[in-house]
Amino acid sequence: MQDFHLPTAIVVAGAFLVLHVVLWLRRRREARGFLSEADRITYETLRTGSQAGRHLRSGLTSEHAGRAARHLRLMLGASGLALCDGHQLLTWSGHGEHHSGQAVDHSRRVLDTGDVVVLDRDDLPCADPECDVRAGVVAPLVVEDRVVGTVAAYAERPSAGLARATEQLATWVSGQLELGELDRERTRAMEAELRSLRAQISPHFIYNSLGAIASFVRTDPDRARELLLEFADFTRYALRRGGAFTTLADELRNIERYLVLEQARFGERLQVHLLVAPEVLTVAVPFLAVQPLVENAVRHGLAAKEDVGTVTITATDLGDLAEITIEDDGVGSDPELVQRALDGDTAADGKDTDSVGLGNVDARLRQVYGDDHGLVVETAPGLGTKVSFRVPKYAPGVHVAG
Repeated sequence: MQDFHLPTAIVVAGAFLVLHVVLWLRRRREARGFLSEADRITYETLRTGSQAGRHLRSGLTSEHAGRAARHLRLMLGASGLALCDGHQLLTWSGHGEHHSGQAVDHSRRVLDTGDVVVLDRDDLPCADPECDVRAGVVAPLVVEDRVVGTVAAYAERPSAGLARATEQLATWVSGQLELGELDRERTRAMEAELRSLRAQISPHFIYNSLGAIASFVRTDPDRARELLLEFADFTRYALRRGGAFTTLADELRNIERYLVLEQARFGERLQVHLLVAPEVLTVAVPFLAVQPLVENAVRHGLAAKEDVGTVTITATDLGDLAEITIEDDGVGSDPELVQRALDGDTAADGKDTDSVGLGNVDARLRQVYGDDHGLVVETAPGLGTKVSFRVPKYAPGVHVAG
């Protein structure tokens, strides 16, 4: 047997060490980036889809289609891509734009049948021998069982892979359009709820406030003037045309105006305690989400009480949540009627049941943040009422309009 000399062993060990270091460095590079080419492609596809989806959820218009089309074409690897609505070409991305005039005719065939259409050279006549748009696939975009448009992918040659990919892409685009429509429906519903709430608040409050101001016109003109300015600021805020959200600080500032006007009517019978953590003042909340709860506490919790009544407003920092609580020591309410109001019974959510605005506010909170963030009401006849809710400090889509 041949002897294994020490120098040879050192060389072999050194080679293994170099190989080990090379592999270790490669793993380090891969750890900092992607583990494989498949991972990189997956990441790029998801990132591209996210960019396209953001534009598509804004609606199928020329502007938003134009911004999304490039990302969609990259997802398919197509030479060209066209998006059409039911009437016209919205955008063309990529090569072969001289075929854009033909895209509308291709789209009509799909709009009429709702089926995927495969195009060949006869469908794409072209005098340019270098043109790489010689085949295509056109698929329908469907929202709520209606064909609202088409996506067409064009390539140099037909393939089953392009047909399947385009059909799947059309399904995904349809989903993004449908999500956008749901978002707009939610916004419209919230705006309708807000208009309804304003209609509930304004009549009785305006009557009572003007009556209180009138009582000071002769006896204390300066006080009447101050109250009139508070009233003007309150109504300006409550009836403003703005976004669906406001800061908790702005909501509380307007509540203070409201309470100044109510104290002019009730005098010392109405006592107010305000306990607010500074950390939650900048939290965005639905517009007029707190004021109706305070109004309910004053109007029904204390108005029928003969002696002094107290309303306590608390805003607490709970880490990633803010908790807002309105509590009164008034006459309380029937829990069954309050539950009916929270369940959406419009007959129960009115002045005859001591629950003005509760159902409205509860519905808007649940629409924005989910069912875990609705109102929690603790009440009983003769035992006062405590209403609370929690909102995330930061929630997707919740921001105060600039």
